Amino acid sequence: MKAISRKPRAPLPYPVRPLKVEGGYVDEYLIPPEKRGEVLKKLYPFLPVPSLDAEMLDIHEERTFKVSDFRVLRGDDMDWLVSPYYPASGGTVIDWVEPDDN
Repeated sequence: MKAISRKPRAPLPYPVRPLKVEGGYVDEYLIPPEKRGEVLKKLYPFLPVPSLDAEMLDIHEERTFKVSDFRVLRGDDMDWLVSPYYPASGGTVIDWVEPDDN
């Protein structure tokens, strides 16, 4: 199996604060509300990019959240788009799904 090489990404131009997670701390960006849409478009890995007003389900937490409440973490020379519940259950953007309306 061939390893995928990844190019380190320069940090986003926002201040960070430590966020306590299982196993220690990571840096969380403090993104101003007026820049959150721009950051979401830059980091969201799928199409279409949801609106900031959309509701998503974090499958690890089994709870919904408003997309605008996302967090961005910095680690391993990468930026990680995560759910607001990341400190409790580790849900990243790949763990977000549209909730059932049933």
